[in-house]
Amino acid sequence: MTQPLPPSEIPTVATITTADLRSVLIAGAADFRRAPLFGLFFSVFYVLGGITLVLAFRATGQSWWAIPFIVGFPLLAPFAAVGLYEVSRALDSFEKPSWGRVLGVVFAQRNRQIPSMAVVVLLLFMFWVFVGHSIFALFMGMSALTNITSSYDALLTSEGVTMLVVGTIIGGGFSMFLFCITVVSLPLLLDREVDFVTAMITSFACVLRNPVPMLIWAFLVGVILLIAMVPAFLGLIIAMPVLGHASWHLYRKLLP
Repeated sequence: MTQPLPPSEIPTVATITTADLRSVLIAGAADFRRAPLFGLFFSVFYVLGGITLVLAFRATGQSWWAIPFIVGFPLLAPFAAVGLYEVSRALDSFEKPSWGRVLGVVFAQRNRQIPSMAVVVLLLFMFWVFVGHSIFALFMGMSALTNITSSYDALLTSEGVTMLVVGTIIGGGFSMFLFCITVVSLPLLLDREVDFVTAMITSFACVLRNPVPMLIWAFLVGVILLIAMVPAFLGLIIAMPVLGHASWHLYRKLLP
């Protein structure tokens, strides 16, 4: 029976600047160019998941249900990037990443802390979907649920605009909270032997230590992912691996 590894020490959180954000994006793009097949492999699964989600809602004639799912869909990207973290970790060590190593590390996470972290995020994600539909019903009424699939005119009414403003504020709060607990915790859980609660606390500490750069990073990631989703999710094939690799380098700067 394999003995569990001893817990890792958590490095002191470093201070970064906005200039570091540019450097991690450049490093992320460089990693993608050095090992493009890994990025394409993991991003294609993510893109197919998004397309399948939308098609499923269209097939049932309930397209409006897809709105909160699509808005929250980028929040699941860090989990799709776990394999990319391993690729960047290998490149950082001046090693050539192999399929056996990368897929083996991803598969091995089932016995570590990332599944527990996934449960936390998925529960929050599903709660956001419930809250999103509750806000819709509160402001628009049940009658709007059947009309919104064929016409978006209801969203231009005073109730519709108010609903969008309130939903955006609340959704932004959900997104920011999830960003704070995942931006560092996922690469940290892959890289070191720590429990998921410690990882979330450490991730939050990184954001509190560097509020301005981390807020800018959250904005950049959100905008890039949303723009990449516009052309039938296809832009994510490039955006996701670049951001995934960049997130690894950001983690290394925050916890050197």
